[in-house]
Amino acid sequence: MLADGVLTLTLDRPDKRNALSVAMVEALHAALDRADLDADVRVVMLRGAGKDFCAGADLDELLASAGLTLAENEATALRLGALFGRMRTLPKPVLAVVHGRALAGGAGLVTACDIAVAGAGAQLGYPEILRGFVPAMVMTLLRRAAGEKTALDLVLTGRLLGAEEARVAGLVSRVVPDAELERQAATLANALAAASPSAIALTKQLFYQLDGRSVDEGVALGARINALARQTPDFRAAITQFLER
Repeated sequence: MLADGVLTLTLDRPDKRNALSVAMVEALHAALDRADLDADVRVVMLRGAGKDFCAGADLDELLASAGLTLAENEATALRLGALFGRMRTLPKPVLAVVHGRALAGGAGLVTACDIAVAGAGAQLGYPEILRGFVPAMVMTLLRRAAGEKTALDLVLTGRLLGAEEARVAGLVSRVVPDAELERQAATLANALAAASPSAIALTKQLFYQLDGRSVDEGVALGARINALARQTPDFRAAITQFLER
């Protein structure tokens, strides 16, 4: 659903706690590709239907995958990993609205989003180890977001974090009362949609491209983005409007 520049994508399998099936992963890929090409879309908001945000991988599909080849399972896993990457390369902010539980790949989706707003009653965790599985596809983003000690604690124990614990760990951006979640998330999405699209895109691009760079490399890249920003129509219009006050 698109309204006022905000495209809302709803994980809509409430009977399965919005478990990530192969079809759902492909649908999210397609939706993000469309959002990238649609100039009317300025923000993507990701939410879950029903009681939970997302319970992780579809367990029926996961069990069936034991009979597939190594290459087939690797290809399926890479599609989920590519989805996390696509959310970061999209030149528009992706906002997660988290209620209930966000587990395993569902927690990975939250971590991959640019901003995550969680209701106070939400829980996040990576319980794969408790099912004899490895949280392999979420670990890269989790390690960067939470740091080594916290990330390893979470993936080795499978313990769940409450919303405020998740915020302190760096896994969500903001925690709000459950009753205020939808309203505050919509207010934030509308504010992002009202901002300069070029400034948003360049800021997001620079932020993620700083990964792994030295200070000198980061400053050089920042200078290049700074120069590009000065050439955009949005920049010129905003500065002109400010000077004419």
